[in-house]
Amino acid sequence: MRKIGWILSLAMLLTVPAFAQKDKRAQDILDAMSKKYKSLKSYQAAFTYASVGAGAKESYKGDLTVKNEKFRLVLGGQEVFTDGKTMSTYIKESNEVNVQDYDKNETSELNPTQIYTIYKRGFDYKYLKEQKQNGRTLEVIELTPNRQKSPIATVQISVDKADKSVRNWLIVNKDGKRTTYTITKFTPNANVPDSYFVFDKGKYPGVEVVDLR
Repeated sequence: MRKIGWILSLAMLLTVPAFAQKDKRAQDILDAMSKKYKSLKSYQAAFTYASVGAGAKESYKGDLTVKNEKFRLVLGGQEVFTDGKTMSTYIKESNEVNVQDYDKNETSELNPTQIYTIYKRGFDYKYLKEQKQNGRTLEVIELTPNRQKSPIATVQISVDKADKSVRNWLIVNKDGKRTTYTITKFTPNANVPDSYFVFDKGKYPGVEVVDLR
């Protein structure tokens, strides 16, 4: 789950208190972005993933769908489903699914539904710059974790100035690894049934179910 782990682990520092300086301009942008996503009943985001580090390069296309406390993430031959109670991780290569209880309070680091509020605890942040990308004006904010032992050096989030949506983010690790996510399509208030967030083994012939509950 290395690839999926990167997108999910952005919320790892939610439990770390923040006491350092905050940039007011950056905070206003982040607050507006957070307010936008909280107002949505659901959303879908297609994205590209690229990682460079330790002499290795990886790139994949992914898809994330969120509805309240439910989410479904597809990336690099893996799928993660949760209906808010159970989390199922399907691995295509081995045709295996691991099923476990899901508790957002105990596994916040595995909770992409909180990705747009991670800045509120555990990070300093500052406004970096404004830049153009595909005809959009983006405001770039840099987040720095307060926890010295964090493997992350910085996270740069680029927010669309017009609609306050996140268009890309860059994670720079202390070991030099750089991981980039770029949103290629964003659909607010997507019409998806609750069943979309539940793993249906009938759709995966021969799948081995490993129940970890």
